[in-house]
Amino acid sequence: MKKYARSIAILLAMITAIGLSAQQQGLHSDHVAKENDWSELTAGMEKMHVAMGAMEPSGNSDLDFVKLMLPHHEAALDMARAELLHGKDPQMRRLAQEIITDQQSEIELMQLWLKQHEPHR
Repeated sequence: MKKYARSIAILLAMITAIGLSAQQQGLHSDHVAKENDWSELTAGMEKMHVAMGAMEPSGNSDLDFVKLMLPHHEAALDMARAELLHGKDPQMRRLAQEIITDQQSEIELMQLWLKQHEPHR
């Protein structure tokens, strides 16, 4: 009887260990997915900060405004695309799509304005 009890105890310990390992792997993959989602959301912001920080004031408020707004809008596009890839909430996904449409249109307008107003080098 002791022999069977010991075998059952070992078997239960193994089943528990396998179950915990599988659960930890699931938690790990959830954590990695969350980190990837977050890194996609913040990558655009980091790129924006670098671009904005590298700009020198021109003395022309309109030109500086547009040059600073372009990376800001591009970061919004990056974040909205990340939401469409990973987001689940229909309202937030719809907002992300609207941001993409609106911000892209505004980027095109600003780029056209820059071509018309930026001093030629």
